[in-house]
This record gives sequence, structure tokens and C-alpha cells, in this order.
Amino acid sequence: MTISYDKFDLKQVINASGRMTILGVSKVSESVMAAQRFGGEHFFEMSELAVQTGKYLANLLKVEDTQIVSSASAGIAQSVAAIIGKGDMYHVYHPYTNRLKKREIVLPKGHNVDYGTPVETMVDLGGGQLIEAGYANMCAPEHIEMMITDNTAAVLYIKSHHTVQKSMLTVKEAAEVAHRHQLPLIVDAAAEEDLFQYIEAGADLVIYSGAKAIEGPSAGLVIGKSEYVKWVRLQSKGIGRAMKIGKDNILGFTQAVEDYLTNGSESGDSMKERLAPFVEAVNQLAGLQTTVVQDGAGRDIYRASLKVTGKKTAKQVIEELKAADPAIYTREYQANNGIIEFDIRSVNQAEMDAIVQRLKEIMEEE
Repeated sequence: MTISYDKFDLKQVINASGRMTILGVSKVSESVMAAQRFGGEHFFEMSELAVQTGKYLANLLKVEDTQIVSSASAGIAQSVAAIIGKGDMYHVYHPYTNRLKKREIVLPKGHNVDYGTPVETMVDLGGGQLIEAGYANMCAPEHIEMMITDNTAAVLYIKSHHTVQKSMLTVKEAAEVAHRHQLPLIVDAAAEEDLFQYIEAGADLVIYSGAKAIEGPSAGLVIGKSEYVKWVRLQSKGIGRAMKIGKDNILGFTQAVEDYLTNGSESGDSMKERLAPFVEAVNQLAGLQTTVVQDGAGRDIYRASLKVTGKKTAKQVIEELKAADPAIYTREYQANNGIIEFDIRSVNQAEMDAIVQRLKEIMEEE
């Protein structure tokens, strides 16, 4: 059976927006697909598969234990539930029971963002009560500390380009506050590229997306202290049942982590080198001014930042890029300022040439 865009009447997509869930996140390698195929063609004791892949990845990542889940969002919800329930089976079966009052999850206000769904939605799903600390433009360690009460279950920290970056306490500072009050620190580092630094900074549980920087299939990974990870694993009998991950993706993701640790990801220098001719070509087009910028969260990621100065607005250009076939998706966060960003990590040279040609057509249209 042949699979094609035509079979389902779908447009092709050029993904210049980055590792985004709305576009299927990332491509997977041949070795990952081979691992997925092995998983799909064989049977396993699923509970043992979870334990053994967790043990295998823990050894690679130099942590006490890990648990593969269906997504980073599931990782947030199940980590919150795990910390609240502390391994109690009654709680697993009754996650929102009134018997447990210690449900407050303290989070910097500038971290309560919508990344496709609000962070607070995942906290709610895990049975937590979100408590915002600090202000929209700042959060210091003392802001976290003043919100801790007898009902606080954990401190949550979101490491993401979506969050407020300025005047924000570090992961290390958040860990120090949490541990001073005998509380765990949960770090959501879904799209982050470093699989070691947040544990080293003192986090007790760290959550990663499987399909973003790691370029695996749809999956999530929770790493950290063995007791807490064990509690997360227990959620498979509770709320995690609605978020279960298949054997093919468990094995594919495990292979993706191994490959990622061996090969790493594209360097910023490589991105800048690939961007140079693209920027030069776009700057030949009337009404467009393009420069290379670094990721706003400080990651080693470089993108083309295109300022629209012609008759059309940035929002109009974005919509026209999406409307064609192939549809071209970009980063739209600064469209209100007349800026469009192009993330080329998943874009090859032929696609970059196609983007330039489509921009030329758009800017020449009346």
C-alpha cells in the first residue's frame, strides 16, 4: 500500500517554524524507524518494557531512573499526580480525592504560558492547584518562597522560549528554595537540548519531549529521583492510562535518545552557514529585510529574522505562505511587530530555495 499526500488529499508542508506539535514536530531517522518496526512486530510484557527501557536510559543519562510517557504534557500531568499521591494506590484510583489536601504547585507567574495548551491545564489534569509566584515580568527566589504553605506539594519550573526570560530565577535557585522546604522541583524542559544540566542544577524530576530536540517519535521522558519516577510509573494505572504510549514508540524513542547522545544536534555555526545564502537571497527582494538572530531563550539555535517593510503586513505574508502547496509554516510570535522568523533545522536546501521563490511571488503580487 502506497502512502502519499494525495491519498488523503493533504498539502505538503515545509516546516520553517521549528519542532512544532501542530506540524508533527520532527522527522525520525532510519535507525529510529527500525526500532519502531521491531516494536510493532513483537510482543512484550509492557510493565517490564517500561522498567527496562527506563533503566537503560537512566544509565545513559546518569540519573537514578527514567520513565517514557506519551508526551511532555503527559509528563507534567503525571509528575504532578505522582508527587501529590506519593505512591498511594487509593490516590491512583481517585486522583482528585478530597482526602489529600497537599496539592499546591508553585510556579513563576511568567511560566504559566500557553504552549499549545496552558501549563495550568496540565497541572489541573494532574490534580494540582496552581499557585503563581512573582509577577509577569519577574520572579525571584523570595517570590517562590513566600507562596509556599503547608499545602504545597512541589515547585514547578518551565524552561522554554515561550516563558518570560528576563528577571527570572534560575533552575538552581528554584531547587535551593524547594529543597529548603523539603519539596521536589519539577522542571519541564520539553524542547531543551541538554539532557543533563537540569538534574545537575538540582531538579528532582525533569521532563523532555521525545520528538523535539531528540527527534524521536511522539513520546515524552521523565527523568530523576528513583522514588519519584516510580510514582510516575504507577500513574499508568491511573490518569496515565489515558495517556499510554505504544511499544513501537517506546523502543523508537529509546533508540532516538541513544542516537542523540552519540550524534548531537545541528550546531549553531552550521545553521548560520546554511542561513547565509538564504538571507542574501531574501534581501534582494523589495520590502523584506533579513538578519540572522539567536534563539530568544539562549539555545544554540539561529534563525532568519525577516522584517516586512513593503505594502503587505507580516501577517498577510504569513497567511499567503501557508495558503500555497506546499504550505510554508514560519514562526509567527513577532508578527505584530512586522517580523517573521524562519527556523531551518528541518528545512533542506531545495525547500529553502522554494521559500525564497514563494516570498518573491508574494512580494511582487499587488
